[in-house]
Parts: sequence; C-alpha cells; structure tokens
Amino acid sequence: MSPWLPVAPCTPDGCARHTGAVRAPLPAALLLLAGCALVLLGVACVPLVRLLGPAPRRRLTRRWACAVPRAFGVRVTVRRHAPETATGGELVVANHISWLDIPLIASVLPGRMVAKSEIRRWPLLGRMVALGGTLFIERDRLRALPAAVRAVAAALRSGSRVVVFPEGSTWCGRDGGAFRPAVFQAAIDAGATVRPVRIAYRTAEERPGPAAGAVAFVGSDPLAASLWRVVRAAGLTARIDVLAPIPVDGEDGRRTLARRARAAVLEPEGPLLPRQTAVASDRANRPAESVHH
Repeated sequence: MSPWLPVAPCTPDGCARHTGAVRAPLPAALLLLAGCALVLLGVACVPLVRLLGPAPRRRLTRRWACAVPRAFGVRVTVRRHAPETATGGELVVANHISWLDIPLIASVLPGRMVAKSEIRRWPLLGRMVALGGTLFIERDRLRALPAAVRAVAAALRSGSRVVVFPEGSTWCGRDGGAFRPAVFQAAIDAGATVRPVRIAYRTAEERPGPAAGAVAFVGSDPLAASLWRVVRAAGLTARIDVLAPIPVDGEDGRRTLARRARAAVLEPEGPLLPRQTAVASDRANRPAESVHH
C-alpha cells in the first residue's frame, strides 16, 4: 500500500461495537436475507434500468436505494437545510462510515459515484456499480491522480452529479479524517457547485449519545461480519443532512474548499427540529425539512 494513501485509526475491535438492544438471531437472519435479496435484485435489474430515460431511471434508483437500508433494519431520516437547485454539475461530498452510506446518498442525491478501482472486481456488486456509471480511480498510483481529476471534471461539465467520499477511507463516526483536496480541483475546473452531506448513525432517533458502532465498516472488517452486526443491532437510525451548497467562485483554492466542506460536514450535530414536514423530492427547498424512509 502506498504511504500517501489515507488510513483511519479505526479498527473493528475498537470501534465497530454495538452496545444497545439486539435482535434475536432468527429475525436478524430474515433481515439479512431480505437485504441481500434486494441488493441482488438491483444487480439483476441494472441492464434493464439503463434502457429507461434519465427521469424514470433516477426515480427507480432512489426507490431501490431507499428500500435497501430499511431491508437491513435501519430507519432513515433526511433533513434538508435550505437546499437549492444546482445549475450544471454538482459535486456531492460526504463523510464515510459504512457501506450503507452509498444507498443512503443514492436515495436522496443519486449520481455517479467515485470509487476505488478494486470495487470493479467485486463479485456482482462490481458489475452493478460499473454499469451505474461509477468513476473508478486507482488510489495506489499517485501518477493516475491527474487523470482521475480530469475525468471527474468532465463529468461535472456534462451536468452530472458526482458523489465522492473525500476522506478516502471509512471512519467509525466518532471522528473524521481530512478531506483530500484533489477532487475539489475538479469542481473548480468545471465551475461546479459543491454540496456537503453529513451522515450519522444512532441507536435511537432523537436521543443524544455516541455514534452507532454497529454500522462502522472500518479497517479489515469482513463484509459478512459487518452485515450480521447491522441486522443484529436493534433501533438503528441513519440521518442524512443535505447541507447548503458551497459555490465555487474561483477565489478559493482546492485546499480551502476542502476545509470549508469538511467544516460543514463534520461540525457538531444539532437536534432534530420538531414538526418537520415530509418531502418526496430532492427539488424541495424549504429549510430544515425531513423525510422518513
């Protein structure tokens, strides 16, 4: 592994632990089967969905992505902080905690993911994400970075929404890493808007407390162990905060832009606002709104 690659200090033994209520093995196994079946159904349907137009394709992607966390027993709450409709390309940047982050973002802001090239070789899922327009980057080759930045910039210029986890590695949710600046150069080059998104997991909604360790997919944690830990943990809630966009005005360099985005994403969380209005589309623009999946 290249020494310049980002590495989180989180480990499965130290961070990926669930301390709350647990499900019995049989209900947990049923959730695991349901979740895996839904993922496989998505893989099987990708070629057919690609034949549809952009609007129905986005609707089906969002519905499928909304159903995946629920199938694994995770409740989802979405809050929108005065979002605005982006003109042109949009770079979505989020903190990275779990494999659940991907369907969570796809359920709210579907777009082209940026992923490490190793994922392309994963059984079934690799083919699925490749067909979905994922932009693959070779993280262990520093000389490949300029080409990756150009590819992201080209996608943004075409009007695409591109989703990236700029920490470059998963963290347990109790802390976060620095946002790598390279991808922000692509937003500057393309004149795209940067949309910060905050992801948090808790064991019970509207209760303060530590992050839910059950969902943390860190270090050398096997995927099978992570899946089982998630379905055994009862009362898991994922919260997505779609934050106000950061315009790229050309005055901020990529490092300043990365720091601004990180400050927005990793700032201390506030409590859920009472009497929030449910919305069904990411085009809604009322402040601090929420959706429950």
